Amino acid sequence: MSARPLVECVPNFSEGRRPEVVDAILQAMKRAGAVHILDVSSDADHNRTVVTMVGLPDEIERVMFVGIRAASELIDLDFHSGEHPRFGATDVVPFIPIRDVSMDECVQMAKRLGKRVGEELNIPVYLYESAATRPDRENLAHIRKVKFQYEQLKTVIGSDPRYVPDFGPAAIGSAGATIIGARPPLIAFNVYLTTGDVEIAKKISLVIRESGGGLAFVKANGFLVDGKAQVSMNLTNYEKTPIFRVVEMIRREAQRYGVGILSSELVGLAPEAALVESARWYLQLDGFKPDQLLETKISMAEQVPAPFAYEEPPVPEDSTANFAVVTIPQSRRPSDFVEAVAAANATPGGGAVAALAASLAAALSEMVAGLTIGKKKYAEVETEMQAIVKAGQELRERLLDDVVNDVSAFDALMSAFRVPKDDPQRAALIQERTRGAIDVPLRVCRMAFETLQLVERVAALGNTNAATDAAVGAHMAMAALEGAALNVRVNLLGLEDVELATHLRGEVSQLLEQARAIHAQTIQAAVTRVGLI
Repeated sequence: MSARPLVECVPNFSEGRRPEVVDAILQAMKRAGAVHILDVSSDADHNRTVVTMVGLPDEIERVMFVGIRAASELIDLDFHSGEHPRFGATDVVPFIPIRDVSMDECVQMAKRLGKRVGEELNIPVYLYESAATRPDRENLAHIRKVKFQYEQLKTVIGSDPRYVPDFGPAAIGSAGATIIGARPPLIAFNVYLTTGDVEIAKKISLVIRESGGGLAFVKANGFLVDGKAQVSMNLTNYEKTPIFRVVEMIRREAQRYGVGILSSELVGLAPEAALVESARWYLQLDGFKPDQLLETKISMAEQVPAPFAYEEPPVPEDSTANFAVVTIPQSRRPSDFVEAVAAANATPGGGAVAALAASLAAALSEMVAGLTIGKKKYAEVETEMQAIVKAGQELRERLLDDVVNDVSAFDALMSAFRVPKDDPQRAALIQERTRGAIDVPLRVCRMAFETLQLVERVAALGNTNAATDAAVGAHMAMAALEGAALNVRVNLLGLEDVELATHLRGEVSQLLEQARAIHAQTIQAAVTRVGLI
């Protein structure tokens, strides 16, 4: 199986002093989609948190919108201060191509996200780096800087053509503006000096950064952090300007002022090659090769299947055991969603779990059909099994979308209830959002029923060795339908359209009645075929 496309995103949030706020943003992002949050780095002096995550392009895009929305609700820039310059609650959002994704695809992601943030959240958006729409916005330092931040942007955004946003209103609220773009990997790297004199750090920063005539691909500034002078840097091309070259230049410049380097730190993550190259240079390992690293050699060895100690006996042609054993590494355990359900939060809840159960049932229908295709014994049902694989895949993908959609619909309904009671639009908004909270579980009911019909066919006609898998699929589909039906019914209590509510209750009841009969028939067929009764 080929590796899936992978995009990295490193959002910078303007909050580093209230861990409960950072955690709330992270939890909202985790609930929104399947991404891996690799690192979270908060700094109280900078009052900033940098998150590093990777995932499929569409998942990353969806999760990032939710993160920006959560930050806009929890961070007020009018009450924010810190060493680091900032434009907004979500200050910077870069998309970085990692695997099987082009820079142009990341640019399109930045533009889609920027458009949505501007239109739905009313937050001004500026595109930068490879996504920039004008040359003066390619460099982040030309957009936002120490002497031009949120406070200054507020005064000119509606009048200065240089600061007309790419998306969103030419007006700024307490969430500020967000800078979104696409770029290659960079290294956020800080060097602390053996002095508390921040002016020395600023002078060194001016000398080493590219804009001051120093090293190419280096952006730098000086700050006072924990009483120590810090040279804070972004290294935008570590291959052309490696870390060791930057460190040595800082060391030489610091000596001019009678100080040295106290320590250094990474903010977030860095490519392994950047650190290996620095070790090679400092240790003068001229002949060093990457595969001399023990961990690299082990990883390479694990990718090669171990030879069989003996020849296995032939496997029956219709058996399911002629497929390679697949192990699930710890990093792929589906724990994030389960932990999110276990948390003391309203979402994700029963509705999202029902959608996930139905998607698992659809996956099992695909599996059993797939184990039937290509077997001579089941040649007569080959065409039907191929159709079931296709239908199951489509249902599975739509149901997975509704795991997220259920959470969004519930959150939208709760936000409607938080509208002040004297707002004349409140009642209509609640009804609109109530209908949205009904639509998702109703859709899950319908799709769970379709899935159950697929499972019934593979239980009756598919590979006998996988009949019990089909039975499990039937149980999952039935549980999903029952669970989603509960959500439909409870939300119908808040619907003022009595005629529509009656119609939908009737539809759900009819689906349940038919599904229970199919479920019983499916289980009976499965256990009979494997000889359990």
